[in-house]
Amino acid sequence: MAPITSDAQIDALAAELRRLDPALALVTTADGAELERLSRDFFNYSPVLVERFAGARAQLAVRATAVEQVRLVAGACARHGVPLTVRGAGTGNYGQCVPLAGGVVLDLTGLRRLRQLEPASGVIEVEAGAVMAAIDEQLAPQGRALRLVPSTWRSATIGGFIAGGAGGIGSLRWGFLRDPGNLLGLEVVTVEPEPRLLRLDAAASAPLNHAYGTNGILTALRLPTTEALAWQQLVVGFASWERALEAARSLPATALLLNGLTLLEAPIAQRSPWPAGCPAAAAGEHRLLLLAAPDALEPLPAWLAQRGGDLVWQAPQGTSRGLPLRELCWNHTTLHWRAQVSGWTYLQLLLPEPAAPCLEALRQRWGDDLLWHLEAVRQQGVTRLAALPLLRWQGEERLQELIDQARGLGAVLFNPHVITVEDGGLGVVDADQVAAKAAYDPAGLLNPGKLRGWPAAVR
Repeated sequence: MAPITSDAQIDALAAELRRLDPALALVTTADGAELERLSRDFFNYSPVLVERFAGARAQLAVRATAVEQVRLVAGACARHGVPLTVRGAGTGNYGQCVPLAGGVVLDLTGLRRLRQLEPASGVIEVEAGAVMAAIDEQLAPQGRALRLVPSTWRSATIGGFIAGGAGGIGSLRWGFLRDPGNLLGLEVVTVEPEPRLLRLDAAASAPLNHAYGTNGILTALRLPTTEALAWQQLVVGFASWERALEAARSLPATALLLNGLTLLEAPIAQRSPWPAGCPAAAAGEHRLLLLAAPDALEPLPAWLAQRGGDLVWQAPQGTSRGLPLRELCWNHTTLHWRAQVSGWTYLQLLLPEPAAPCLEALRQRWGDDLLWHLEAVRQQGVTRLAALPLLRWQGEERLQELIDQARGLGAVLFNPHVITVEDGGLGVVDADQVAAKAAYDPAGLLNPGKLRGWPAAVR
């Protein structure tokens, strides 16, 4: 898409920012490679998005290190009528931070302070650009940890996760990011000629949660934390897919405390990298990956053996060499597969209950063009299985056939091959998200083209 902002507007905006704050770091077209990097995330998982985002690039990037700098940039963009797209580490897969309309990309990775930890409640206030691994490192001496993290925990920012993510490791215990209680408040900068700095409570923050940064600039977040546990990593082999699936379905219903449960079909398991000391998967071996509390280690092996599972490796999280199990689940699974096998993409679904009939019907139709990767989650208080299957790419028509069949079988689709908040979620316009955009971004400058419900969206 061609930029809607002229070079003259960008030059005037850059000159104003230099005058307002000479220390503000600007990246211009003179550093084209860096500008290109700051205009990208991992949308190349999707062949559809690769084509859709061709040529989409910012005309100016700004790195902020303080909230006041964010306000300067927001105000300047509003006065000059320049689109503004906010980014963190760029670990998303939907193109959440790709600037469809050019303009300015604002990098918030310089805002990374843990401002407060309330000792009694464990509630934290943290700036949006803080990397989640760094947050956990600061929480560890107090015996606390983040509730929900993506498999990109080592590099992803907390603001980017709230703005662009949905769930991840911990979703088996805590559900999804938009479930009540997982976000307690936000500090937000509005995009107006005189930007406001607002502090929103949980209810007012909800429309900005998973909104791709389309309706307000998140500068800090209030979040609950959980007790820090020495999670144990377990890899379990199964010769039978049916028995592995039944174990994945029934294990969360036990009294054993789990933080993650991943099931990989045999072809995926055979191509996955494993921690040092963990044997490679044998031909035909499906693998169940668990993050379990230490007190689960005594009953787990016998419980698994009764269901055909063989415990092939275990180690405390953080002590094993090589990749941790947290980087063999969620979309890291897709990353590892695509690094070895070309011509594949993925899909995201919440499977119906029971899941087996849906999986079997899809297996019969798609054969080895569709390989199963499942994650156990909690949805509205009920344990469910989510799927991030790997799909051999055969064009958009075949992709739509799969989507239609999965929906017909009762699965809920979260389509990673679309660009708007709504189409990547439940497919309906969220009036509260649109209302928040009207209140905090009245000119519609934030990440245009990503909120379908906004009347002035750039398409």
